[in-house]
Amino acid sequence: MPVSGKQDYYQTLGVKRNASSEEIRKAYRRLARKYHPDLNPGDKSAEERFKQVQAAYDVLSDSRKREMYDQVGYYSETGSYPGAGRTAAGPEPGGFGFTGFDFSEFFGPEGARPAGHGGRSEPGGGFADMFAHLFHRPGGAEKAAPQQSSDLAYTVNIGFWEAIQGTQARLSILRYQACPACVGSGGATGQSQCQECQGSGQVSQMAGAMRFHLTCPRCRGQGRLHNTCPACRGDGRVSSQDTVEVRIPPGAENGSRLRVAGKGNAGAQGSPGDLYITTRVEDHPFFRRMGNDIHITVPITVAEAALGAKVEVPTIDGRAQLKIPPGVDSGKVFRLREKGVLNRRTSLRGDQHVEVRVVVPRLQDERSKEILREFARLNPEDPRAGLFDRP
Repeated sequence: MPVSGKQDYYQTLGVKRNASSEEIRKAYRRLARKYHPDLNPGDKSAEERFKQVQAAYDVLSDSRKREMYDQVGYYSETGSYPGAGRTAAGPEPGGFGFTGFDFSEFFGPEGARPAGHGGRSEPGGGFADMFAHLFHRPGGAEKAAPQQSSDLAYTVNIGFWEAIQGTQARLSILRYQACPACVGSGGATGQSQCQECQGSGQVSQMAGAMRFHLTCPRCRGQGRLHNTCPACRGDGRVSSQDTVEVRIPPGAENGSRLRVAGKGNAGAQGSPGDLYITTRVEDHPFFRRMGNDIHITVPITVAEAALGAKVEVPTIDGRAQLKIPPGVDSGKVFRLREKGVLNRRTSLRGDQHVEVRVVVPRLQDERSKEILREFARLNPEDPRAGLFDRP
């Protein structure tokens, strides 16, 4: 039985006193996942529980320690438990040393065993991943992967006529280029001692009653660090303002996308990405564009609508003549063939659609009013006839 006041390791892991090594291992893995500090940030009770679980497993997973614990209800190599702390690794009296011990089985997938135990190592989710979180320090350890090239996207505003006829746009863009000082490597000549491990290549970490000796995550066991390029601070790239001239072809639409090869962000190495330019076309006072067709509304007089006429209408090429037949209604749409926008892919032009709108005059003199009254007597037609007839 455990010594009075001491932790009952079997109760901590929730297993029976005759539990097998496999049952103890599974119980530890389940509880370690549940109470891990990374999964319970700020929860002191979970952190304390995690330490208790670790201490229990340390004893019960070792046959020699478990035998002593079962006999006297307590186990300690030194009679004391050192406090938490982290120092450069080296021989230290007391505590529990675990240098070289393979913990990969404890946090791996269910049933996974490390190589050499009748199975194959499983990638990810292992004990090493847990310590990667525990021992991570900002700005340290691992060298960042080289920055990759990427595409850039810009929007350019152009006028209606610039879109129809084409134009030359001059853009000032901010883009990344490979650092000229280090040629994209991010490093500078020379090395310096790693301050994380004081050049030893290893660090130790206290976790509850256990002390772990690990490869230094900052220098990866080398004990020395490569100096970073002062120009790009190790990124391998620097930002710069660049001027790009772009030829916008005739017929560009609102939302057209143009590609300029090699003018995107450069990576630390390799070719830069591309620049994609989206056009935003301003509205015109009376032309409306729909695809390659042009739409316009043209006012006509009552006389032109009644008697018919030939009227001039504007097009994107200049003036054109439109023949209006007698008796046309307001809202009638006429088509002028091939007076629209040139499609540069098919080399075909769209049409222009002209909607006529009859403008009713505002009569100011009695003579005009009398003429219209006479017109109404001579033409007694009722345009609303039939509206009230029931089917």
